[in-house]
Amino acid sequence: MRLWAVVEHDKPLECLTLPDPEPMGTEVVLAVTHCGVCRSDLNLWKGEYDLGGGQTMRVADRGVEFPRAPGHEVVGTVVAVGPDAEGVRIGDSRVVYPFIGCGRCDRCRAGEENLCDQQTILGIMRHGGFSSQVVVPDPRYLFDYGSVEPAFAATLACAGTTAFSAISKLYPLDHDRPVLLIGAGGVGSTALRMLHALGHRRIIVVDLSPGKRAAALAAGATHALDGADPAIVEAVKEAAGGPLLAAIDVVNHPSTAGMALEALSKGGKLVLVGVGRGALEVSLVSMILKPRSIIGSVTGSLGDLRDVIALAQTGRLKPLPMVTMHWDEANAAMERLRDGSVDGRIVIET
Repeated sequence: MRLWAVVEHDKPLECLTLPDPEPMGTEVVLAVTHCGVCRSDLNLWKGEYDLGGGQTMRVADRGVEFPRAPGHEVVGTVVAVGPDAEGVRIGDSRVVYPFIGCGRCDRCRAGEENLCDQQTILGIMRHGGFSSQVVVPDPRYLFDYGSVEPAFAATLACAGTTAFSAISKLYPLDHDRPVLLIGAGGVGSTALRMLHALGHRRIIVVDLSPGKRAAALAAGATHALDGADPAIVEAVKEAAGGPLLAAIDVVNHPSTAGMALEALSKGGKLVLVGVGRGALEVSLVSMILKPRSIIGSVTGSLGDLRDVIALAQTGRLKPLPMVTMHWDEANAAMERLRDGSVDGRIVIET
């Protein structure tokens, strides 16, 4: 098999050739047809996370070994199955749930493998969709996406489940209550469409890009505000037209999270999504006098992916803008994402 892999951080991906995998036990091998490009892939490429306060965490500290092929939003065709794999056949086309848990802990037994402490995530600890083939340890990680267009189906594995899981953490929430959504990139665009699909009618989007704000309005946002506005907190409150109880920060930067927290009313919830950077300084007294909740959200569960696919199959969840690039343009795809020159999601395809 061939793969575009991170060999050295901040250097171009290298095209390597490895022997084709031979599945054992319950393993399944898929030939990759589509793979979404996510900002988490850039973190793998960069090799570290900015924890704030001058502290960093190396990707290698998570147990990642190199070379490693990124890519965790994968759709592929089954080309080989292990002797104990059940419920899947050669030729099946499936979307892969990439957040592989240990399968033994309480979280995994509850179907919450995204919260497992012993994950081997596709595209991070295992070779991902920037490889021509991926190995999945068990058919339970494979989902039939039916009539959903495969490039869109690939994005549901991360952007879709991440948005769905984050929105779920806002509940209970009346559908007529305003929701603040910070960031209108790949996950943010998905979250906007997910909110609509779930019946929410008042969505305030904040983004620095005029193009992304215009796209958000076209996709149904009721307001699209400039995050660089010095009076952005007041602008958000005015757009909310009353108490703001729900906010999702897809950017997850100290300035955006701080702005969202300040804009929230008593009892409001701020859900932090994605691997941003930096640290948030919070007044402890203000959290008592003006009680609010800050909730971290990491991807979604197996059940979340199942529900998101079902929502997409109804047609209520609309595809986000997508740019498709050939698999051999993997480096160019990563550079375009790094430079912020794409509205929506990049999907590489064979």
